[in-house]
Amino acid sequence: MKYRKKPVVIEAFKWTGGPDQEEDPVWIVEAIKKGEVWFKDIGTPDVRCCIKTLEGTMAASVGDYIIKGVKGEIYPCKPEIFEATYEPAE
Repeated sequence: MKYRKKPVVIEAFKWTGGPDQEEDPVWIVEAIKKGEVWFKDIGTPDVRCCIKTLEGTMAASVGDYIIKGVKGEIYPCKPEIFEATYEPAE
């Protein structure tokens, strides 16, 4: 049997890992304040954005998208998967 993904609107941003990051969404700032999101190796090429998820801690690399899902969950997504799965919504 085949299935099609339901159309869902999510919030997301591309994480740059540095000072050139545009304004962060409120939801990621709140997650940082709660300790659900933190950073490792700040100021190095290996900087990571660590995100506490239901599946355990996941790490976003520079250029990955950070997604807020339909139930408020936050998780990283590689650019090639994000771009194949999502398109801008108005």
